[in-house]
Amino acid sequence: MADNNSTGLAAEMPKAWSYLDSMLVTGEAVQESTVQRRLFALLHRRALVAATSGRLIGMTRGLLGGFSPVDLRWQDIKTAHIKAGIFGSTLTVTALTQPDLASGGALRGFQFSGLRKAEAQAIYRICQAQEQAWREKRRQRELEEMRAKSGGFQGSFGDSAAVAGESPTERLQKAKAMLDQGLISDSEYETIKAKVISQL
Repeated sequence: MADNNSTGLAAEMPKAWSYLDSMLVTGEAVQESTVQRRLFALLHRRALVAATSGRLIGMTRGLLGGFSPVDLRWQDIKTAHIKAGIFGSTLTVTALTQPDLASGGALRGFQFSGLRKAEAQAIYRICQAQEQAWREKRRQRELEEMRAKSGGFQGSFGDSAAVAGESPTERLQKAKAMLDQGLISDSEYETIKAKVISQL
């Protein structure tokens, strides 16, 4: 399950790599990994960060043994930032606490400091690509939810506005708020507005 970029890490930290490899599910592969520089781990064991095909994994090891993994699915990640210093890079990631909803939920933050620069930048690039892809997927899902709430469903259950309990004014205000937040385009707003007006 390991790739060529990670063979050096497997030789340098065999126990950590073995534990990481045991965490991978069937079909999941490590795309990039990095380890904390020794300079930043004077009072604790070094941390390991790996980007796999399905998630971001950060692991720290206790002084007396054992591993404490942090597991973030790509769809949970909201933002990723990197700060390059003289001796190492710091990767900061924020993730949603309620990832199965298109919006809402609180954010939790994770910081991995003292990482090797080139490898940390490669992990950051993977995080950015996944963040952008999932942001678009969440936006699409929010649009679908808004369309469903605004009467986008065409069925024989009666007036969708009566079922939802919302007046046309409320639906137009929600659509305008989504337009102002950049969640929908002008043409999508005009489509929603036309549907609401046609139901009057």
